[in-house]
Amino acid sequence: MSTIRYAGMTDVGRARTENEDRWFADPAQGLYLVADGMGGSAAGGVASQIVAEVLPKLLARRLEGNAAALGPQAAERLSAALLELSERLRDESHDAPGLRGMGATVVLALVRGTRAVISHLGDSRAYLLRAGKLRRLTNDHTIAQLLLDRGELSAEEAAGHPGRSRLTRFVGMGADAAPETETIELSPGDRLLLCTDGLTGMVGDRQILAALTEHPDPAEACRRLVAAANEAGGKDNIAVVVVQMD
Repeated sequence: MSTIRYAGMTDVGRARTENEDRWFADPAQGLYLVADGMGGSAAGGVASQIVAEVLPKLLARRLEGNAAALGPQAAERLSAALLELSERLRDESHDAPGLRGMGATVVLALVRGTRAVISHLGDSRAYLLRAGKLRRLTNDHTIAQLLLDRGELSAEEAAGHPGRSRLTRFVGMGADAAPETETIELSPGDRLLLCTDGLTGMVGDRQILAALTEHPDPAEACRRLVAAANEAGGKDNIAVVVVQMD
């Protein structure tokens, strides 16, 4: 039977004074997530904190009776929880003038046994490391990614496009949030990485792969990833979670 080791870390970076990134882990529930707040220092921090505190409760309620394994309805229930969370965040921003415009990205992994459901809104990402190869599990919900998917931009053009930071989906958006959800089978030795764009905006996939393969301890891998982002300039807050299937 596989056991899970995990670690998480967040850092303000080198250019910001406030940290709007959050991470959360509950191995008993099998839930791991990172969130990146939007809307200014006060509103962004509040938004990501709401995600980290409220989403686990919404999921626990919706997955009640489905705790042992991730059945076919798990992805649907997870999406419903994210939609409810987005509506709550949107309502709260309307009720508090100082929080208007707040929102957050989120990427999460719900792990039960050898199965994981990955879901996200925004440009926070999930990666799978398996047998020395790194695979990205999520597509950014940004204008640049949309143009790339349509064939209107090359990968190189998308990397430097101003639409790279303009989100098309996020928690708290005006329209109904439609998360992307994928179920994957896990194998012993697999690693999941959840991270905000404070990492991926500064560090390429090769460096991510090196950090994950060279540091078998999840906590050390997190520290190396955060250090790499800061060494590259640390232009944004950084949050990472590494989940190891032993």
